[in-house]
Amino acid sequence: MKDTGELLFSEDLETIPQTGKGIILVTGATGYIGGRLVPELISRGYKVRIMVRVASPEQEFRWPDAEIVVADARDIESLKRALENVYAAYYLIHSLLLGKMNFGSIDLKVAQNFCKAAEEQKVSRIIYLSGLGNVHSNLSQHLSSRTKVAEELSKGKYITTVLRAAIIIGSGSSSYEILKDLSSNLPILFVPKWAKTKCQPIAIRDVIKYLVGVLEHDETENKYYDIGGRDILSYEEMMRTMIFMLGKKKLSIKFPLSNTKLLGYLASYFTSVPSPITKCLFEGCKNEVVCKDQSIRNIVENNPLSYKEAILGALSREEQDKIYTRWSDAYPPAHDLAIKLKELKDSSTFKIRHALLTKESPMAIYHSFCKIGGKEGWISYNWAWKFRGIIDKYIFGIGSSRGRRSRKSLRINDVIDYWRVEDLKDDRLLLRAEMKLSGKVWLEFSTHIKHNLTNVSVIAYFHTNSAVSYFYWHLLKPFHSFVLKDLVKQIVKRSSI
Repeated sequence: MKDTGELLFSEDLETIPQTGKGIILVTGATGYIGGRLVPELISRGYKVRIMVRVASPEQEFRWPDAEIVVADARDIESLKRALENVYAAYYLIHSLLLGKMNFGSIDLKVAQNFCKAAEEQKVSRIIYLSGLGNVHSNLSQHLSSRTKVAEELSKGKYITTVLRAAIIIGSGSSSYEILKDLSSNLPILFVPKWAKTKCQPIAIRDVIKYLVGVLEHDETENKYYDIGGRDILSYEEMMRTMIFMLGKKKLSIKFPLSNTKLLGYLASYFTSVPSPITKCLFEGCKNEVVCKDQSIRNIVENNPLSYKEAILGALSREEQDKIYTRWSDAYPPAHDLAIKLKELKDSSTFKIRHALLTKESPMAIYHSFCKIGGKEGWISYNWAWKFRGIIDKYIFGIGSSRGRRSRKSLRINDVIDYWRVEDLKDDRLLLRAEMKLSGKVWLEFSTHIKHNLTNVSVIAYFHTNSAVSYFYWHLLKPFHSFVLKDLVKQIVKRSSI
């Protein structure tokens, strides 16, 4: 179940692509912004190189015209290989992708590594997407980190262009999903004091157009630019607008609690976005993020969308089920480094397997098990799957609310609630659990022909070397077996509809 194409935003740019200058490196290509930028550059004829920490066949499928290089921003030698013969590099690495304790020194160290490697490889230009905010004010930890990274990258012996944006509105963006989920799920609109803070949100369409446009304008070299949408709104106004556009009505009350981190954590219970991200983004709400200099609009000729237009575009993409990248693509930060089922060497892996023969075609079964999770639920004992997610949320895990990028299509590394797609073939779906566990868990769905019938099987794998985990597995094995047995039946039943 593959995507057939992506909406391109930069097609109406009047700038001329500078394809003859050399390779364009995109870091963070598997993330929300990078995943949208890569096809834009390829469509304009650039020779694109993608830097990833772990290579995946899905990357080659999505971007067959791009070169893929494996490198870790913390390893300067691998960075040198990634930057070899590169003309310009997009620096889309940021602290949310580095992990909990990396806002400060490690975030800065990564930028220093990149700067040094870029100088040694004689890279001509770096383009960085930073955060908007008054550098002379008391910035949040996240915005402060981005500001320091911008300063570090600007020290190098190459041309630097820094774009500074506030919250980004687009289908699949964390800011958009938080706004939408809170508008939908909160029974009352709570208005803390900082909700009056002004913000200038920007549509993902405009972010991409600016990122491409500055590459094609020489006058943007060694400059900082603020980029924003057409409207300046308070966070309260943004919420009220979202509520109105969703066709809802909410009673609003002033809220005495103003601790942004605590409110960010509480908000995570009403949204698909996990608490580490909501807390980070909520903390930034205390800072006014408004463009002070919008001269970029005269260079990259672009009439940015209003906040309402950006919301309408995101809602439309959701309705069409055409969300091509999502914040969850790169979260948790270390998901791409997690051990794979095929990499297990020892025998400390336990299994539960249930199978069923049916007259339904393998393709019908495949389509059925590829629709599990998300808004449609798990079709068998959905309450049990949800309850496990609630437990995970309360022990500071990711919970089950992440949902899915698409209702109908899947690709490797997509999330399905607290699972992630580890492998995907025409007869097999392998999910890896990302909730908090005392071991490692996988769930495999597969089909094959047997006696002219389709054999449908579901296998749960549990790997551990812990005695406590061993006891946990055998204690809950009967319940897990019961649920999986019914899950197979429901998958077959749904395939016939």
